[in-house]
Amino acid sequence: MERQLADKIAVISGGGSGIGAAIALLFAQEGADVVLLDRDEQSAAAVAAEAGTFGGRTAALAVDVTDGEAVRRVMDHVAATFGGIDILVSAAGILDETPLLEMSEATFDKTLAVDLKGVFLAARWAAPHMVERGGGRIINIASQLGLKGGVGLTHYVAAKAGVIGMTKAMALELAEHHILVNAIAPGPIFTPLIEGLSEEWKAAKQAELPIGRFGQVHEVAPTALLLASSPGGDLYTGQTLGPNSGDVMP
Repeated sequence: MERQLADKIAVISGGGSGIGAAIALLFAQEGADVVLLDRDEQSAAAVAAEAGTFGGRTAALAVDVTDGEAVRRVMDHVAATFGGIDILVSAAGILDETPLLEMSEATFDKTLAVDLKGVFLAARWAAPHMVERGGGRIINIASQLGLKGGVGLTHYVAAKAGVIGMTKAMALELAEHHILVNAIAPGPIFTPLIEGLSEEWKAAKQAELPIGRFGQVHEVAPTALLLASSPGGDLYTGQTLGPNSGDVMP
């Protein structure tokens, strides 16, 4: 059976753990060459090594997604080394629980820098290489909290709502270049990010879910595969798909 991403070159930020790592492994299994960007190069290298067992080319590169010049350099390097960029997944993110009345400006700014600006920078510097290839796919990892809000998460919610809105704008602007841009807004998923939240928060959130449980990263990755593949993802652009245990029903 032909693999769905054969001969595709995928760049995945936050690829060293969590949802990004699960997407990288599934993409590699489906034939893509995968380049993992992460601030923790050692973790990214471990995922890249596993991805390489599926036969494709892999690389792990350390990058700060909030540093525009560093992101530009790494995208140019990937395009030159691998021959282009076909798929971008922006999965890098941070999360902490801070009540609004206790939140510092620095905490707010840091979260917006990683979770929103980082998504912009990745697309800004990957998209020109997709234009050169005649098209591509951009998949931004948002959150269902960007649609419904969340207690103690004003900064995170603001960033993820921004990702959803920015995805729509990017989709409109890049359509003429045959670049399809979509977002995935997962519900609570067992990842290193969730570990930073209180047990009380997690218990209350789980009780709200119609399915009654948090998701696993391998349950989110197939949504990214759908959006990255053809013909499965060919009619999606500007959309936000929600593997969220029923937490949000638009």
